[in-house]
Amino acid sequence: MNGTAHRVIVVGSGPTGLLLAGDLAAAGVPVTLVEKRPHKISNLSRAFVVHARTLEQLDARGLADEIEAKGQVLDRLRLFGHLTVELTDLPSRFNHLLVVPQYEVEKALERRAVEAGVSFSYETEVTGLTQGTDGVTLHVRTGDGESKEMSAAYVVGTDGMRSAVREAVGLPFPGKSVIRSVVLADVKLAEQPENLLTVNAVGDAFAFIAPFGDGYYRVIGWNRAHDVSDDTPLDLDEIKEIARLALGRDFGMHDARWMSRFHSDERQAPHYRVGRVLLAGDAAHVHTPAGGQGMNTGLQDAANLGWKLAAVLNGRADAALLDTYEAERHPIGKAVLRSSGGIVRMAMAKYPWTLAARAGLTGLLNRVRPARTRAVGQITGIGFSYPAPKGSHALVGKRVPDIALRGGTRLYEALRDGQFVLILPEGAEHKGGPVRVEHWASDRRTALLVRPDGYAAWARDAAPDGGADAVPNGVPNGGVKSTDVPGEFAGYSLK
Repeated sequence: MNGTAHRVIVVGSGPTGLLLAGDLAAAGVPVTLVEKRPHKISNLSRAFVVHARTLEQLDARGLADEIEAKGQVLDRLRLFGHLTVELTDLPSRFNHLLVVPQYEVEKALERRAVEAGVSFSYETEVTGLTQGTDGVTLHVRTGDGESKEMSAAYVVGTDGMRSAVREAVGLPFPGKSVIRSVVLADVKLAEQPENLLTVNAVGDAFAFIAPFGDGYYRVIGWNRAHDVSDDTPLDLDEIKEIARLALGRDFGMHDARWMSRFHSDERQAPHYRVGRVLLAGDAAHVHTPAGGQGMNTGLQDAANLGWKLAAVLNGRADAALLDTYEAERHPIGKAVLRSSGGIVRMAMAKYPWTLAARAGLTGLLNRVRPARTRAVGQITGIGFSYPAPKGSHALVGKRVPDIALRGGTRLYEALRDGQFVLILPEGAEHKGGPVRVEHWASDRRTALLVRPDGYAAWARDAAPDGGADAVPNGVPNGGVKSTDVPGEFAGYSLK
């Protein structure tokens, strides 16, 4: 394993793999990104929605404003014809939903990865792997048919639902197909829709229309009465019929540049880590398209894993820190399966009892603000938090919003260094340790340590007189306690 003791191979160059590889390279970790396709970012991707929490993660990498300029902002969602969800109340700088094609996200992430020094290996297909106590050997086949081996300290599979990495380590992918014969098409419209996102469902059909911004629209649809295999020929007349069933009209669809049929699954791997091999994104979990949470969940997986893997390889953490990746992200993947599945099942409601359940849920969310806030928090990712050890401060494990800091900066700008950010009351000081020290712009008397992924690692309310002992350590995430910051948590050293 000479020369590979600090190297990571990421398999799969979708958004999850690109963000993860970029984070690792930015942290000084040598990274090779392996992709079986030729080097080409496809404009045929399915994802069209970037949620608030993902925009915050992109902001922490200096990319959010650029990507927002490529899309269109939506500040409310309308579901089931009777439920309007306002997003302007979200406690985020990004109190909206961004409608933007996935390829625009990929372009920005790829440029960042290239600039950070990621090495790309295209037309390279994984055929197997072996791992030992000190590394992983990846068996691959190149585009010209040559078989060879690549070695690294860790391998991360971000290679989608049919992950070769997941199969190579023998992990099952339990679950089921929820709906078959979902159709996709990129078309032009003779009539422009009234809303940025057009979506509706009736008992036997649903349809979704979103703009690319180049004159074409993505259409996703399903017709219960036409449940056929994925390889059944598809024509524009079928897509127009589905639109008329679900939306009442087909908007004069014409000039389809691409059409396809697929089935939508709900699946999740039982583990996200097997020794030195880890999974993220669709390789670890797949969901229905409802709620637009798939790509977003994968990007947040990458944000969680990247700093931990870099910490282990840069000698600042024990390998046990990687166990917290699965402990934190697996429950969220499961929650997304439930929420996206619930949305699609409500949309597909047909029988009197299912229609009654949908009406009851819609009424509850319309009337009860806490229930609506929780639902919106799950869909946007804003409401998710991570477990904290017993006795921790109430903030530990929670997402930290974009706090204003002294000097005119803000938290998510400070996080762009990829370091922990320690926010102190005015007058309090901290010396030593690989943390970036900032101070509250307000008069808040709390010392707050923020992880590189924007979650609270530790917090303590300061003594009224501030000073150095305003920063004692109670430390986060099941780790070792020490007397003051810098210290350790979950094997991570702040010294």
